[in-house]
Amino acid sequence: MADDEEPPMAIQIQPDIKTLSAEESTDTVSVGVTVITGYLGAGKSTLVNYILNGKHGKKIAVILNEFGEEIGVERAMINEGEGGALVEEWVELANGCICCTVKHSLVQALEQLVQRKDRLDHILLETTGLANPAPLASILWLDDQLESEVKLDCIVTVVDAKNLRFQLNERRDSSSFPEAFNQIAFADTIIMNKVDLISQAESDELEKEIHSINSLANVIRSVRCQVDLSNILDCQAYDSTHVSRLESLLEANKSLTTTDLHDSGVRTLCISEPQPINLDKVRLWLEEILWDKKMDMDVYRCKAVLSIQNSDQMHILQAVKEIYEIVPGRKWGEEDNRVNKIVFIGHKLDEEVLKTGLRKCRP
Repeated sequence: MADDEEPPMAIQIQPDIKTLSAEESTDTVSVGVTVITGYLGAGKSTLVNYILNGKHGKKIAVILNEFGEEIGVERAMINEGEGGALVEEWVELANGCICCTVKHSLVQALEQLVQRKDRLDHILLETTGLANPAPLASILWLDDQLESEVKLDCIVTVVDAKNLRFQLNERRDSSSFPEAFNQIAFADTIIMNKVDLISQAESDELEKEIHSINSLANVIRSVRCQVDLSNILDCQAYDSTHVSRLESLLEANKSLTTTDLHDSGVRTLCISEPQPINLDKVRLWLEEILWDKKMDMDVYRCKAVLSIQNSDQMHILQAVKEIYEIVPGRKWGEEDNRVNKIVFIGHKLDEEVLKTGLRKCRP
C-alpha cells in the first residue's frame, strides 16, 4: 500500500458516550456528509488524515471503506479534535463496497453515528478507489430513511495530477474506462493533488481538461492534499437556499458549454430559455431524459435556475443520475434576468434535442 493510502490511526471507542434522545434530535441541524472519491493512490487517505489531524476545532466522523482479503469492514471514526481522543467503531457490511447493494447497511451506519450528533459537526465518507459516487448521492441526498438527520454536503474527487491523463486515456483498452470520467463528472469539488510532480504548464492544461468534462466543479490544486477546509466542508452544494455560486456560474452560461474533447463523449452543456416555463411540463421532460434516456443521452449531473410561470420565486433544479429535485428558492429581484438556465453534465448530450425539449415546456 502506498504511503498516501495509509489509513488514519484510531483507538478503541469508549462505551459511555452520551446519545441523543428523540426529542433532542428533532431540534438539531442535519449533519453534513462529504463524499470523498478518487482512484487508489490519488491521495484520499492523505486528505482524510490531513482533516483529522488539522486544528480546525470541528468534530468530524469518518466512514472508511476499504477492500481487503477478509469480509469488508467499514471503520467509523470520530475525531474529538485537539486535546481529545480519536475513537473507533467497527461496522461490518455485507461486502467491502458502499453502493446500492449495501444501502441499508450504510444507512444503519450513518444512523448510529448521528445518535452521537451532539458530538459531530461533519461526516466524511471515503469510498473505494473505483466507486461510482452516484448511488451514494441518492442515499444521502433524498433518502427518506435518514429522516433528514444527515444531508449530502458535497462530493469531492481527488485526482492524481501526475497520472490523471493516463487514467482518462486508458479507457481505450479497458471496459472500466468511465470511472475516471464519472468521478470528475459527479464532483462538486476536484482536488488536483501532487501538482508538485508536474510543471505549471501541465497543471494549467490538466485543469482545462478537467473543466472540459465538468465545468461546474471547483478545481483546487494541492500538494499532499493540504487544502483550505472551507472548500470541502460545509459547501452546501445540494442546499437549495445556497445557490449564489450556481447563479454566478450560470451568468456566464455560454462559457460552461464544452466541446467533446474525448471519444468518451462526456461533456458539460448549458442551455437557456428566456420565457417562463410550466413546472409540470418540465418534470415530464426531465423524466424523459433522466429515466427513459431519450436519444441515448446519459445525464450524470444537472443543475438549473428556473423561471416558473405564475411564481415570483426562483426555482432550483438539481439532479444526480435518475434522482432529481425542483424546489422554490429566493424571490426574483427587480434587477434579476428571469431566464431559465440549465447545465447538464453527461454522455452523448444532444444540444438541439435538449433546447427543443426545454422550449416545449413553455405554457
